[in-house]
Amino acid sequence: MKAEILNRRRFIGITALGASGALLKPQQLFSNNKKLKSMKANNIKLGVNMEYVRHEDKSFEWGVKKAAEIGYEYVEPMVHLGRELLSEAGYFHSVSMFDDPLWMKEVCDKHGIKISGLSSHTPLCKPEISVEYLKMAIRYAASMGVPVVNTDEGPKPEWTSKEMDYTLMKYTLTEASKVAERHGVSIGLEQHQQYSTWPEGLKSIFDLVDSPAIGYNFDTGNAYIGGKADIYEWLESIKHDLVHLHAKDISIEQSSVRGTVTGVPVGCACGDGVVDYKRVIDIVRSVDREIVFSVECGTIDQAERSFKHLSSLL
Repeated sequence: MKAEILNRRRFIGITALGASGALLKPQQLFSNNKKLKSMKANNIKLGVNMEYVRHEDKSFEWGVKKAAEIGYEYVEPMVHLGRELLSEAGYFHSVSMFDDPLWMKEVCDKHGIKISGLSSHTPLCKPEISVEYLKMAIRYAASMGVPVVNTDEGPKPEWTSKEMDYTLMKYTLTEASKVAERHGVSIGLEQHQQYSTWPEGLKSIFDLVDSPAIGYNFDTGNAYIGGKADIYEWLESIKHDLVHLHAKDISIEQSSVRGTVTGVPVGCACGDGVVDYKRVIDIVRSVDREIVFSVECGTIDQAERSFKHLSSLL
């Protein structure tokens, strides 16, 4: 077990540096305590999930430019298979994986933005959808040096049992993790559906496949809205397998449905809701690698206020 944990953490530690281009071994980075302390103090970076412009009816390029203007260092693009009208016409931020991934990187490079991970959520319980989608997202990410693809178990089929769902998820994650290991990309599991909104449930999915490529994308908003755990204790318990973090705050109005839903699409501005980001930051600062806080909100104004609030705490 100890060797398994070390291998997983070593893999995560190395891939977490992919977005900065510094693919170094952990021992090269943390050769002494002074350097380790400095890394921990500065290991949190700020990014924004591209959902923040989805109501603006603008393109991916427009959203990246705006993120840079606000001051974000990273973006988290959403990717899809095939073609659809809105993205092709420049009215939506999602990018087709039929496009050249190096084009996406060029857009980000032009504006001095890096990519923290790909939003590649797909129903793990439906392998006819998720297996090829995740494998393509992993290869797409790897070709740009992007360290993480994020997903969750997704809505389950109506006709399957829990036992069947876990078999299907294991199949999907086994296929995806084999590709992820080859390409040096981590899979970030997020709490968002019927089996993952409490610590034991999310861990039961994490434990399905013994792979160093599988980690956690902790969503503060979904963890809170699920209503089944103290989010700070939960984050503390999984922090060493953390590969990415969704900084999603929950407004007082949204809190009224706590415990009755498994997640919300976007939150309010960080600092306007119920999540104590000072506590979240203190927990993540003890992790010995770079973690991007990818803000999930619904408007440009919220993205701007989130940036100001989180920057003031770092």
